[in-house]
Amino acid sequence: MSKIIYLIAGARPNFMKIAPLIPQLNKENIKFKLIHTGQHYDYNMSKIFFKDLDIPEPDIYLNVGSASHATQTAKIMIEFEKVLLKDRPILVLVVGDVNSTLACALVAKKLFIKVAHVEAGLRSFDHKMPEEINRLLTDQISEFLFTTEMSAEINLKREGINPEKIYFVGNVMIDNLIKNLEKARNLNYNKKLNLEENSYALITLHRPSNVDNKKDLEKIIEFFDYLRKKIKIFFPIHPRTKKKIEKFNFSNKIKKDNIILSEPIGYLEFLSLMLGAKLILTDSGGIQEEASFLKIPVLTLRKNTERPITVQRGTNTIIDKNFDQAKKYIKEILSNNYKKGQEIEKWDGQTSKRIVNILIEKLIENN
Repeated sequence: MSKIIYLIAGARPNFMKIAPLIPQLNKENIKFKLIHTGQHYDYNMSKIFFKDLDIPEPDIYLNVGSASHATQTAKIMIEFEKVLLKDRPILVLVVGDVNSTLACALVAKKLFIKVAHVEAGLRSFDHKMPEEINRLLTDQISEFLFTTEMSAEINLKREGINPEKIYFVGNVMIDNLIKNLEKARNLNYNKKLNLEENSYALITLHRPSNVDNKKDLEKIIEFFDYLRKKIKIFFPIHPRTKKKIEKFNFSNKIKKDNIILSEPIGYLEFLSLMLGAKLILTDSGGIQEEASFLKIPVLTLRKNTERPITVQRGTNTIIDKNFDQAKKYIKEILSNNYKKGQEIEKWDGQTSKRIVNILIEKLIENN
């Protein structure tokens, strides 16, 4: 077994969590290989992030592509096993909660290779979410569980995880955000779109629970119609959402007046738009965190969140599809009477440093 670490990335959220770890590993002269599973294969969903975040080209690209959860997970496992059998690393480090996370963790564990999970312990307590299953199972087989908030540690202990495996380190997503703030500000992307600062809403929408059901998606689009009459909207449409809008013949329901529609955009462009937004409407997990750190009001189109700290101390409110309640919050936001948000412990840009220091002490120096 060689003293090398494998970093696993497969989907857009993974890249933002892997990016800050790479320079820290390089700084400590720790050998690593970057494995891209190819779970997100669209250029705007994947390759552009490598460019924006200064991530080196992957050492290995599995190229699994899109498929059902079972097929995609199986393909990743088959291809990743071949890689591990050739060059057995000392550790496989996975991030987040996508299929790549669980698939690579399972393969590593069965080959008696240690697993580290960055962003461990987050729970929505909703087993209808595929990500929740990925989180639960990955945590059960990991030797290093790196958490972003104290609720995660409580969850892990409740599930019987040995406390000695749990490390409260903070949030690597925030490391990435802090590193790229100046670049994003200098882009002034809102000006390129004729969006006046503090005078537009930013929307992201992609979860199956919101877009796969015709009635639910129709209600959300109707709510967009309400919102556009209050404030200008920028809406980069996720490929899954676009596909469903076309399938349900909803294209004409999205009024173009006061709404800018676009293809998915890069990380820096999106961060630049976040910095100038008055409010954010989303069903993304990571955006709840980033908006809370930036003190931007965010309304989440979900029944729950695995990131409760964003509600307790951040600027996040869970609205599900209670649009009457959402209108109340929008009124508060537009009149500057919405909650302001507070600082969140260890969301300070030093998380990747803490993770690497722990790995040096607990893993590398002992092997």
